[in-house]
Amino acid sequence: MLSEKINQLKQWIRDSDNIVFFGGAGVSTESGIPDFRSVDGLYHLRYDYPPETILSHSFFVKKTEEFYKFYRDKMIYEDAKPNITHLKLAELESQGKIKAVVTQNIDGLHQEAGSKNVLELHGSVRRNYCMNCQNFFSIDKLKGTKGIPTCDCGGIVKPDVVLYEEGLDDTIVSKAMHAISQADVFIIGGTSLSVYPASGLIRYYGKDKMVLINKSFTPYDKDADLLIQAGLGEVFTKL
Repeated sequence: MLSEKINQLKQWIRDSDNIVFFGGAGVSTESGIPDFRSVDGLYHLRYDYPPETILSHSFFVKKTEEFYKFYRDKMIYEDAKPNITHLKLAELESQGKIKAVVTQNIDGLHQEAGSKNVLELHGSVRRNYCMNCQNFFSIDKLKGTKGIPTCDCGGIVKPDVVLYEEGLDDTIVSKAMHAISQADVFIIGGTSLSVYPASGLIRYYGKDKMVLINKSFTPYDKDADLLIQAGLGEVFTKL
């Protein structure tokens, strides 16, 4: 049954040159980056504060040093490398098939794999900016440091990631909406589709080749034209 579904996916990919991929944490788990909501995810670890509290805008403002203790420890994975899913998506883009990768992840592994048109809904740990002068810094700004990172101007440096209580970038959202609405084949992978407003973007796809690849149940399983309940690595290895 799985092989038949993968063969169907292969056929749709072979026949299309307008594919959009929408991915979540499950894309990067095989690179050693934990899924927030899985059994082994960050939400099941213990800290002085719940992770969802630490990763909020209000916590960042009120307890910036505590935020950075957690952020450096659990949100930056310098040794993580792109896995087969990242690499295959980049390959398909180079072949003119994938038009956009829409990701909820903040690890930057799609770009490292070679993907060019990556729409990062939640930002990236690889970018940081001064809240005072808006000067941008790479991830090197945080390496080997402790406490609250600051700019030469004295301003606090903030990761360019969307925290809880913060809104998504309207420009990125608009580009994602447009790409999804224009896609012939829409592949969704490695996401529980439970994080809003990001997951609401899939409603902009209105054609008949929506592929949903995820190990566990999602609220949109019944809407998929092709449902593959398996790990992304297992599926993309066979493409």
